[in-house]
Amino acid sequence: INAEYMGCFGIGLKMASEKNVILVTGGSGLVGQGIKTVIEQDGSAKEEQWVFLTSKDGDLRNYEETKAIFEKYKPTHVIHLAAFVGGLFRNMNYPVEFWQYNIAINENILKLSQIHKVKKLVSCLSTCIFPDKTTYPIDETMIHNGPPHSSNEAYAYAKRMIDVQNRAYHTQYGCNFTSVIPTNIYGPHDNYHLEDSHVIPGLIHKTYLAKKNGTPLTVAGTGKPLRQFIYSADLAKLFIWVLRHYESSEPIILSVDEKDEVTIKEVVEAIVEAMEFKGEVKFDTSKADGQYKKTASNQKLRSLYPGFQFIDFKTGVKQSVDWFVQNYDSARK
Repeated sequence: INAEYMGCFGIGLKMASEKNVILVTGGSGLVGQGIKTVIEQDGSAKEEQWVFLTSKDGDLRNYEETKAIFEKYKPTHVIHLAAFVGGLFRNMNYPVEFWQYNIAINENILKLSQIHKVKKLVSCLSTCIFPDKTTYPIDETMIHNGPPHSSNEAYAYAKRMIDVQNRAYHTQYGCNFTSVIPTNIYGPHDNYHLEDSHVIPGLIHKTYLAKKNGTPLTVAGTGKPLRQFIYSADLAKLFIWVLRHYESSEPIILSVDEKDEVTIKEVVEAIVEAMEFKGEVKFDTSKADGQYKKTASNQKLRSLYPGFQFIDFKTGVKQSVDWFVQNYDSARK
């Protein structure tokens, strides 16, 4: 029988008594390191083998290199975090690469997960996949209701296709493939590049330099936009919960509650307090704010896991700032 045309639960399924092998793509990044930290503290993970891939293990855009990884580790479960990512500037200047590279990575991971009879595959999407013109709060049913924002169209459509592929593999092969959609993630091991990072790590780095150099902290925009931020350790716990307990190919939003939205100004204040920065803070209102809000509903998550407690935002920011200060020399920047 050609393995490529067998269902996910056909020949070659490991016996239940064998140790589960969980392969994490993008294992050195913000979310991967969050998962690694959590499972090291999680007693239930002792009976499992966790493999955190980095770019050194192979190029996931290349089918043969990805195939070699699957043959080496023989995963029973996969958490797929790897993606070709970048800020607004890179998205607008390299849309072909954002489409090609992400489609190739996702196609290889899903195809090989099916061939190797992976019991569960959880892929990571992004709130940028939602339609640009939409009503709020956004929920899981709205993903394909219209085009995403033009600035990251190629990346957003490549990510959306994972949702389409998950259903296709489930329909045709019975595969247990699903996806999660986190809101804005922050925490240790982030990318702190001043021009090409997300808002919290970028502001942490700027505040650090302003304190070190005795200069004012200048923040782009008015500080008025609202965002929901999820701490990487919280997201890690929810990823593990999805892997073990969420049984649907339909995506699920992983987010703090709507009431926990904060303004960018409040983000700046939390970082300034955590960094003990005493200098002047200026908002450069000549710079664009971007979208005013992207409020997401976590009603589906709350209905399935009502008791989950998220870390307090100021506590998460303090831990993130402390990690950056302690690891300044080695942090990605």
